[in-house]
Amino acid sequence: MNSQLLRNASDQTKYTDYATFARAVYETGVLSDPWFDGRERFRMQGVVLSTQQAQALAEAAERVAYVHQELVEILLENPALLHEFYHLTTCQQAMWEAAGGLWHGMARADLFVCTDGQIACCELNSDTPSGQPEAVILNQLLHSLQVATNVAHDGDETVTDPNAEMEVAYVQMLRESHAKRTREPLASVGIIYPTELTEDLGMITLLTRWVERAGIKVVRGSPFNLRRTARGIEVLGVPVDSIVRHYKTDWWGERLPVWRDAPDYPDAEPLYEPLGQLLAADLAGEVTVVNPFGSVVTQNKLSLAFFWEEQPRFSLRAQDWIRRYIPETYRMINFPPDQLQRERERWVLKSDYGCEGRETICGPFVSEDVWQRTINNALPEHFVAQRFFHVKADENGRLANYGAYLFGGSASGFFTRLAHQTTEYTAVTVPTFVVGKRK
Repeated sequence: MNSQLLRNASDQTKYTDYATFARAVYETGVLSDPWFDGRERFRMQGVVLSTQQAQALAEAAERVAYVHQELVEILLENPALLHEFYHLTTCQQAMWEAAGGLWHGMARADLFVCTDGQIACCELNSDTPSGQPEAVILNQLLHSLQVATNVAHDGDETVTDPNAEMEVAYVQMLRESHAKRTREPLASVGIIYPTELTEDLGMITLLTRWVERAGIKVVRGSPFNLRRTARGIEVLGVPVDSIVRHYKTDWWGERLPVWRDAPDYPDAEPLYEPLGQLLAADLAGEVTVVNPFGSVVTQNKLSLAFFWEEQPRFSLRAQDWIRRYIPETYRMINFPPDQLQRERERWVLKSDYGCEGRETICGPFVSEDVWQRTINNALPEHFVAQRFFHVKADENGRLANYGAYLFGGSASGFFTRLAHQTTEYTAVTVPTFVVGKRK
């Protein structure tokens, strides 16, 4: 058996250096950027999880998603609380109301294993989660190499690819989301994304392949290619049953600066016409939107503060999971500035819809001066303070961010990045494998 595994791996063990591997990445036709600013984006050596570790991470992701579902139910029952806590803009409120409590199709929980062995989730990316091409392609290219390496050390173990079923899970999620609206089969999908940006083209290409392989027609375009007609929603003139929305909720609506000295966005106005037409079609049951626009709230990091500030509103089970997985998080407006200044090494400041870079400031990783300027310049109503947690480093001093994917609430696959700081956006992406004893 071991020699057979090694023979099967032979074609994929030819990657003698990164340049050879990069050529294989290019040839997939999905990923075209194995370097970033002259640095290698990927690592050929994978992260290997035990079966127990993988199950614990998957379980944590599913529980975090459950907590978000309880959040949505609480807010639906208490509209005044939604207004008081979030102060949504007009368009954001319209998105929330049109969704009718629907928010989830696909998500990615960003998980870390701490020095005490606990799992911490810094956030759930429930709006437009990305990283699927890297997760799937790296594992496909390097799985046999990992098998060969592992066989050489322990022939009693098996190496599995936890991302192998991601395509199936994704298509099933699309079909089940569609089936909640109508009994008609899902025949056509419109993928809406920011066509002027190139960073997610790999993801759009991968999703297109997945959906087309399932026998579903795909049309791709920007929000400006949407139109509501008597036939329902059309993309570039083609009627579609479902909209895969890879265009952030905060880009559909009003774009607001989060820093006192920041200029207004040059395109701050909401996308009134395409948003209005899509929401009207959604309300009328003419189209299925995935992810639903309810993620305008679940993606908002004020929700992380809601878990802690309004914890008694949740079920006892959800309260336990909040304390176990979500680091303490509070609205910045509830923090005296002098306390934040004194406790720099205890907190991370995050803007409500920011992703990385200037809108995530990790106290222990910046100077006193930078921290003070951040506190002075941040608009408190748009920021939360999250308790800093200590991540367990690997033998090279790198910290692993395990992005655990969820499809319809069920975990399926990992997107792992390694960095020397948890907020370092130049982190390298590595394949993720699971090793367990043969049965």
